[in-house]
Formats: sequence, C-alpha cells, structure tokens
Amino acid sequence: MKNITRYLGLAAKILIFMLVLGFALKNSHSVVFYSYLGYIWQAPLIVMLGLAFALGALTGVLALLPALVRLRREVSRKSRAVTENDAPDVTAPPPDLPVV
Repeated sequence: MKNITRYLGLAAKILIFMLVLGFALKNSHSVVFYSYLGYIWQAPLIVMLGLAFALGALTGVLALLPALVRLRREVSRKSRAVTENDAPDVTAPPPDLPVV
C-alpha cells in the first residue's frame, strides 16, 4: 500500500509539472512591466507570473515569521519551566470550553 501512494504522489507531481509546462508554452509571448522612474522590463508572461507567485509566497512567510518566533520562544520558556520544576504544570481548562 505504501508503494501505491508513492506512485500516486509521483503521478500527481508529473501531472502538475506537465500542466505548468503547457501553460508556460502557451503563454510565452513577451509582456512589458512598467515601474517607477521610467524603468521598463520585458519578459515572458510565465516569468512575470512566477515572480508574482514567488513574491507572494515570500510575503506570506515574512508575515508569519513574527508569530513563529513568538511561539517558539513561548515553547522554549515553558519547556525550561517544566525541566526546572521536574513536574508538569497542570492547569484547569479555560472556562469557556465545555468539560467532557
């Protein structure tokens, strides 16, 4: 069963690659990007779309970075507190959660 899921994953990756490649080949005409101060850049459409995707993903990662650092700091602080006390800190559940 493990090999079947591996092959299905590989087939899905190949299918996605073929779809992106076909999209790139169909949209290979050149587009113009006008920027500030008269800067003009010409490139194929797929390059522009790829750059827009990469910049969007980078922006998303950078937006999540402060929360990730805060959560890691909180986890390390709590793990230090547990190792210092040698007993887990047992607290009551928040009052807004139903008791099951």
